[in-house]
Amino acid sequence: MEDHHTAAPVLNNAVPVRHPGRWISAVVILGVLAVFAQSLVTNPNFRWDIVGTYILDVKVVQGVGWTLLLTVASMVLAIVLAIILAFMRQSDNPVFRWSSWAWVWFFRGTPVYTQLIFWGLVSVLYPKIAAGVPFGPELFSVDTSTVVTALVAAILGLGLNESAYLAEIFRAGLKSVDRGQMEAAEALGMAKTKIMWRIILPQAMRVIVPPTGNETIGMLKTTSLVLAVPFTLDLTFATNNLANRTYLPVPLLIVAAIWYLVITSILMVGQHYIEAYYGKGVDNRVPAVVNPAAAKAAAAGAPSADAEPALKMDFPEESAK
Repeated sequence: MEDHHTAAPVLNNAVPVRHPGRWISAVVILGVLAVFAQSLVTNPNFRWDIVGTYILDVKVVQGVGWTLLLTVASMVLAIVLAIILAFMRQSDNPVFRWSSWAWVWFFRGTPVYTQLIFWGLVSVLYPKIAAGVPFGPELFSVDTSTVVTALVAAILGLGLNESAYLAEIFRAGLKSVDRGQMEAAEALGMAKTKIMWRIILPQAMRVIVPPTGNETIGMLKTTSLVLAVPFTLDLTFATNNLANRTYLPVPLLIVAAIWYLVITSILMVGQHYIEAYYGKGVDNRVPAVVNPAAAKAAAAGAPSADAEPALKMDFPEESAK
């Protein structure tokens, strides 16, 4: 018997698009990485034995602690000031707006190294801090050097400089929230302070967190400039001091780089989880939390497939289309 069932003709035989450039680029990158890894292992000038000796040295570990302290304290100061400056920038009072703008203009327009030097010389510019009646008697005074120590000067220099950058980040985050959110909350009778903390800021954090995390990582590395104050207990100074003592700068630089990479990696992990938290419902990778009871009620109230013809009968013009 003849088979009357013939196979359907193939109208379009799809062929996957080939990307030779991708494979060539991958081979080149892997080759470069292999050569670099070989040089790290075989080059004796890296002195990995010295790196292993000093990676957990007491002075180095203490330097890591002081670097973390400088980073955290400076970022806390910067965040507090930046929130105030961002609110001032949004204020209807022109004095507040222009004062905030002048602050950002000055601290963002001058190098942080120069600012740290000035904070280190503040006791020379102002030998004592005094309070009293203007053009009248002095109530009390204190030596500036006893208040503004090297640590305080470093935190002030780093924090005030960083506040100018964070103020612009926070301002951009606040402006990213639609104004209708505030108008709707005001229509419900909510106070402006409550609107800001309960409505605006939670939505603005999605825009604020990523650049703030980057600024925190940048602050970690900017602490290496506090020698300008001078503050001589941070990680960079500790490793440089050991390098000057051993006449081996390269392995001690590697020690500092390893510690900075470890701390940066931890900060990046924390930033990832914070971004995921504030990205719920907006970021496609982080689905919003659905209330099971609400989902069940919505499913129960949804029209079934059998009800679709009845619904269409209510709109004959749609059926005609």
